[in-house]
Amino acid sequence: MIVRTLLLLLMTSLISASVPAASLPFYVGTYTTPPSGHGQGIYRGTLDTETGALTAPVLAAEAANPSWLVLSGDGRRLYAALEAKGGIASFWVGGNEEGGLLHFIQAVPEPAGNPCHLAIDDADRFLLAASYGSGVLTVLDTLGEAPAQPLAPVSTFPFTGTGPDAGRQKSSHAHSVYLDRSNRFAYACDLGGDDVGLFAFDAKTGALTPHLPFAKVPPGSGPRHLAFSKDQHFVYVNGEMKMNVTAFSRDPATGALNPIQTVDMDPPAVVETKAVAGSAEILAHPSGKWLYVSNRGWETLALFHIGTDGKLEAMGNIPLDVKGPRGMAIDPSGRWLLVAGQYDDSLSVFKIDPETGAVTPTGQRQSVGSPVALVFAP
Repeated sequence: MIVRTLLLLLMTSLISASVPAASLPFYVGTYTTPPSGHGQGIYRGTLDTETGALTAPVLAAEAANPSWLVLSGDGRRLYAALEAKGGIASFWVGGNEEGGLLHFIQAVPEPAGNPCHLAIDDADRFLLAASYGSGVLTVLDTLGEAPAQPLAPVSTFPFTGTGPDAGRQKSSHAHSVYLDRSNRFAYACDLGGDDVGLFAFDAKTGALTPHLPFAKVPPGSGPRHLAFSKDQHFVYVNGEMKMNVTAFSRDPATGALNPIQTVDMDPPAVVETKAVAGSAEILAHPSGKWLYVSNRGWETLALFHIGTDGKLEAMGNIPLDVKGPRGMAIDPSGRWLLVAGQYDDSLSVFKIDPETGAVTPTGQRQSVGSPVALVFAP
């Protein structure tokens, strides 16, 4: 019996040792234009979801300033906003046997120019693009890209707002666009007009119908990105310029937003001076309990607790070990936060405490030139 037990223990240990750690792929968009852009395009790396370890990212495809990335729901196609070229590039995603390298399909000029953010509908057919320079939203029909049909514009909407900041709000700047879980409503942040636009989205035709008047954030906030609560009954918008977050209640039936709170992010004791500063990304934790905002210049992560009423409780700013924290991504388990340091050419992993929402550095870092966008593979 003792021998049999020892043999079973040995077999179990050998089996456990042979099982590979969970490896989650991710893609990184970078700035490529010298002198400030040090990347070469889109990179691919993996995160060990057991330990938080990162592999060194490898170049998956060359591209000019791919500043935002989105994957189709089936994970087979990747789209990149080419900020420098004023276009959108699409790629087939290679299999694991070839390391997830990207195969170029096409690059098309985005009609409004200077796309900075993308979203794809849940049928993987329509691609929505927000253009910063023109303040225009565009919907493009991907047609499945078989056989490589050009991305065809089917709907546009021009924002026309202005704001009190004479330097940055003389005209509209559409900074992001999102679809809700029902695939019926689209939301877009206009940094120039302090608007959060609501649109009915027709999943059959791709048409956008604005629901006016749009929701507002406090004047001069400069809304950049947004995050939905877990139940999608609330929406949170980070003001890039005023370093604040505005919470909205959301009617799932009509999509309507109603502002319920604006919370300022208090600066840390020491603030670094950078050419570009302001809040960047906003993410809700999969548990629905926590909200995170990355702050460039402050080099911090603002942490908020989400109450059952949707209101936020500020939990402070956590120092980050990267410079210019811009893009962020939380792995599906909610255990790890990946942060892109635009100014020090770094990726860093932080461990998330499920009880407090606080993050701590793991020491897991990798180098990649000017990373600005992150997306985990589905």
